[in-house]
Amino acid sequence: MGKKISTQILTLMALCIVLNIVGGHLALYLHLVIYLDTIGTILSAALLGPVAALIVGFLTALINGLTGDLFSIYYMPSQLIVALVAGVMFRRIGIQNKKSLWWLAFIISLPATIVSTVITVILFHGITSSGSSSLVQIMSGLGMNQALAVFLVQVGTDYIDRLIGIYIVAVIYIIMKKRMMIHR
Repeated sequence: MGKKISTQILTLMALCIVLNIVGGHLALYLHLVIYLDTIGTILSAALLGPVAALIVGFLTALINGLTGDLFSIYYMPSQLIVALVAGVMFRRIGIQNKKSLWWLAFIISLPATIVSTVITVILFHGITSSGSSSLVQIMSGLGMNQALAVFLVQVGTDYIDRLIGIYIVAVIYIIMKKRMMIHR
């Protein structure tokens, strides 16, 4: 994101925030075990870079937290880590190679998983508004240490969530790239 912010960039960032909010609320209300609240953050990271993605992630967590899921505010550090790592990774390796998307999802999700696990265990004792909390409770009920249960569930759900997000972003990126080449 350059020094001058155009109307197009602001509009795209707003669209990314809305995408995050709609995805997050959809996952929350359907009690999904994935979150769907970082697709817009990942899209802004791919198209606009890490600074724009950080702004999108911050505003998403704030708006989500004020409009339906208070937990989102507490998980703002995870949203910001996804933004930063995705922005840096897209700058370094891009999004063209479909084989790299699996590893990219892992690289983007792991740091945020660690932070989310700490937040979930320390602040919420393993129980949040997410559908994945039921998996944590089942694993804890079977005798697994709660912190380990949270981490294992977070690793799986975060990875799947980011992989879905990255694939959606890859499709949007390819479509946008083709349309931009046609219009030149």
